[in-house]
Amino acid sequence: MIVHVRARKWLGRFRFALLFVVFTFALYHVLLVVTRWLEPEPKYKEPAGRAVKAFQNGHVAAVPDKITISERLKLFYRIGE
Repeated sequence: MIVHVRARKWLGRFRFALLFVVFTFALYHVLLVVTRWLEPEPKYKEPAGRAVKAFQNGHVAAVPDKITISERLKLFYRIGE
């Protein structure tokens, strides 16, 4: 009788663990689907239709090389650059 009670207890524990794993797996995949649904469109994808993607090759500084500290500070406050 003791063996039968222990087996039933272990069977219940096994069933709980199995259901936990199955529901965790299902929740993970539901969250993946929701994440893909909420993601914004990629910024750098190829434009559709007659649109043209414009870009510059290489890095071109928007600020001249010789700039005073006060001008740089004004620029920082104005555009955060």
